Amino acid sequence: MKFGIFGGARVGRADALHDSHGFRDFIDYVLAAEKIGFEGIFLVEHHFTGQGQLSASLNLLSYLAARTTRIRLGTGVIVLPWHNPVLVAEQIATLDVLSGGRVDLGVGRGYRKEEFDAFCIPMSEAQERFTECFQVMLKSWASDERFSHHGKRWNYENIVVEPAPLQRPHPPIWLAGGSPPGIAYIASQNYNLLLDQLATIDQVRERIAAYLDGLEKIGKPRDATRIGIARSITIVKNEAERRLALERRRETFKRIGAIAYRPPGAVLLSHDHPDLASDDSALLGTPQEIVDRINVLAEAGAGYILLTMASIAPESVQQFAEEILPHVKSA
Repeated sequence: MKFGIFGGARVGRADALHDSHGFRDFIDYVLAAEKIGFEGIFLVEHHFTGQGQLSASLNLLSYLAARTTRIRLGTGVIVLPWHNPVLVAEQIATLDVLSGGRVDLGVGRGYRKEEFDAFCIPMSEAQERFTECFQVMLKSWASDERFSHHGKRWNYENIVVEPAPLQRPHPPIWLAGGSPPGIAYIASQNYNLLLDQLATIDQVRERIAAYLDGLEKIGKPRDATRIGIARSITIVKNEAERRLALERRRETFKRIGAIAYRPPGAVLLSHDHPDLASDDSALLGTPQEIVDRINVLAEAGAGYILLTMASIAPESVQQFAEEILPHVKSA
C-alpha cells in the first residue's frame, strides 16, 4: 500500500508574515513525507473562501519541485472551467520538465457555486467548459507541430505549446468520480481515479471494484494504486481528544455542505449530516484504531491512501511513520 498527502497550505490575508510561516510549515511537512517514503501529494485549488484554502497550487508545486527529489507532485484538482487551457498546458508541461517527470495531473469541473459566481461564470456551463478545456490541453500535448482550435469558448490559430511535458504524451491524468457511470467512464479512458474523503468503507469497496473491472475491460491490469482514496486522519490519545476531534469533523461537514453546489430541489446527500458515532470514512482514533481502519481499507482493495492530517507539521508525519505505518499489513 502507498500513502500520500491531500490538501494544501492554509493562508489568508490578515498577516503576510503568518502566511509565510504557513507555507514554510507546509513545505517542511511535505519534505518530511518524502523522507519517510510517501508516494505523492495532491494539492487542492479553491478561491474566495475566507478560510485560507490554497488557491495557486501550481505555484506551490513549482517551489516543491525544487525542494524535493522523489515525491510525485499532483493537483487535486485544477478546476478547468476557470482557466485558459493553453496557459494551463504550458504550466503543467513546465512543471513536469522542472520536476523530472513527477507531475500527476488531477483535473475537474468544480462544485462550489460561490466560486463560479465570483468568477462570473455560470455553473450551468461547468461541464461544457471543462470538456473543451481538457480537449485543448490534450491536443496541445499531442501535437508536435503547430495547430489551430476553434471552439465555443476558446479559439487559437497556428500555435504550438512549449515546452513538451517530460512524461509523454502527457502526465498521468486523475479524475474524481463516485457514481457508477462516472467511474466507468474514467476507467474506459484509462485515467486514474480520485475518491473523496467522505465515502464510507462500503462505498469505497464498491468503487474500487467498479474501477478495476473497468480497467480489465480495456485490457489494463487491475492496479489499485491508480485509485487515490482521500482520508482525513486524526490521532487521539484519550476520550477528551476524541470528542474534540469529532466536533471539529462535524464543523467540517457543515462547511462543506454550506459551500457545495446543489441544483434547485436536490435532496441532501447522506454524508451532509452524518451520524458521526458510526462514521467510518475518517481515520480518527488511537494509533491502533487507525491501523485497524487502514487494514480494513486494504482488505477492501485500497492501494493508495491520500491523507489529510489534522496537524500540518513534520511531527504529524513522524508520528504516523512511528506509530502506524509499521503495523499496516500491506505497507
